[in-house]
Amino acid sequence: MRVGLGFDVHRFQEGRPLVLAGVAIPSPIGLLGHSDADVILHALMDALLGALALGDIGDHFPDTDEQYRGISSVQLLSRVMDLITARDYVVSNVDVMVMAEAPKLSPYKKEMIQKMAQTLQVSDDQVSLKATTMEGMGFVGRREGIAAQAMVSLVRCTENV
Repeated sequence: MRVGLGFDVHRFQEGRPLVLAGVAIPSPIGLLGHSDADVILHALMDALLGALALGDIGDHFPDTDEQYRGISSVQLLSRVMDLITARDYVVSNVDVMVMAEAPKLSPYKKEMIQKMAQTLQVSDDQVSLKATTMEGMGFVGRREGIAAQAMVSLVRCTENV
């Protein structure tokens, strides 16, 4: 078994769509980034890459490369999964914590879990997604951005998952 930890943060920006875990969330502001700035999937990709000591998303999808401008992080996650499966690993489970004062994510959690599970090629019960506020403290509490942490475990394909 291999374990990985990921973290990401993006600031809010007017005029950008808000995409979290591959799901478009109705919001007057989105997250600033070179790609779609999906903070949840970015943390998840870093956790997956870290589990196999493959670097981070900046190594694989640098923000200096125009081919990644505006790209869907679901597409990037699929590419990361190709790296994982090429090494004969599968996802055993995923645990994600997203920190956001707004918007409220509970109405979208089920769809977000389903989108992550589908892209990771696992069942919904292998993906945990939790959301919390920061009680008004720090940049998240001031509604300046969103942060996410992810932990994953991977097992060799030959093992029972």
